[in-house]
Amino acid sequence: MVINGLDLLLRNTGLLNHRRTGLIANQTSVSGELDYSWRGLVREGISLTRIFSPEHGLFATEQDQIAVTRQPETGCEIVSLYGENEQSLLPDRSLLEGLEVVLFDIQDIGSRYYTYLNTLALFMEAAEGLDIEIMVLDRPNPLGGTIIEGPLLDPAFHSFVGVMPVPVRHGLTAGEIAHFYRSYRKLDINLSVIAMQGWSRSMLFPETGLPWVPPSPNMPSFQVAEVYPGMCLFEGLNLSEGRGTTTPFLLSGAPFVDPFELASRLSSLPLEGVTFRPTWFRPTFHKYHDEVIGGIYLHVTDHKRFRAFATGVAMTCTLRELWPTSLTFLEGVYEFRNDLPAFDLLAGSSTIRSMILNGCPAETVIDSWSNEETAFASIKSDFHLYEN
Repeated sequence: MVINGLDLLLRNTGLLNHRRTGLIANQTSVSGELDYSWRGLVREGISLTRIFSPEHGLFATEQDQIAVTRQPETGCEIVSLYGENEQSLLPDRSLLEGLEVVLFDIQDIGSRYYTYLNTLALFMEAAEGLDIEIMVLDRPNPLGGTIIEGPLLDPAFHSFVGVMPVPVRHGLTAGEIAHFYRSYRKLDINLSVIAMQGWSRSMLFPETGLPWVPPSPNMPSFQVAEVYPGMCLFEGLNLSEGRGTTTPFLLSGAPFVDPFELASRLSSLPLEGVTFRPTWFRPTFHKYHDEVIGGIYLHVTDHKRFRAFATGVAMTCTLRELWPTSLTFLEGVYEFRNDLPAFDLLAGSSTIRSMILNGCPAETVIDSWSNEETAFASIKSDFHLYEN
């Protein structure tokens, strides 16, 4: 059984020494007994001054890219770090005055474009040079800590879905990536991590013994988190990524998709650990809401061999091959940027989209980021807090 950083801190609250404390948290900030961190901290006599909430809000009440302007009452001031503009992603320096330590306690899902660790990174930037300790209460990477996948982020494509130069699937915990980002940015901050007990890098979330609390409205299960590093790319296409269904990201489709033709073509590709089931579905909101559309349901059959990002790219290549005049890459505002396609912001550069538009085979596109994976693998272990 894994013991998370929060439970270890609650056993030794003397680490806070009655300091004025801030907390970056959402509904995943729970003890092993499912008690919210802010309640447990106050019960232990901690002077909790302010709670900072990430995208979706403290209880994940808002959908993606929706400003969080209303929060439930908790007995403590709550400040949203996701508002109407990019400036809202950073806490105002005045909100840090008087704080002596800020705890970060949110369950991440192990993908570069999932925004919670980006909130941590930006908060670290805001705290640079201040006499504030950033203390990460570590939690498992649900996808484990061994497999990395995907290209690195090109700094020119920096956005709220791309803050750190890491692969899409980075294989680091929140505590580890905080150390990485401090080193990368050479930040002058006081950083500490309450490391977990019992977690090893080979563990997937179901092996931890911890309860799954959906970290966001469209992340209801580990099964969804496992495919997310690839299927989130569809946010940049005129393809439903399954929002508006009970199985987002496992489902994807569009009115122009013939499910059986797509499944047949995908099954001929050298993609391991996954089966493509043709299906039809009706999203109740978001893209193609109230339309019955054709698509695919992903069934992961081998966790060790499945590569989510490669699967998402291969599916995009195949959709482009089968329906070149119907599939489009979306333009417009995406996570506060309107000058680059959403697909490129997610992929980390324009390379993959350009290769797809130029008709490169899926295998060639997938091979294109192998050197970047190797480069990251050569430094990743420098930041490991846990053994294999």
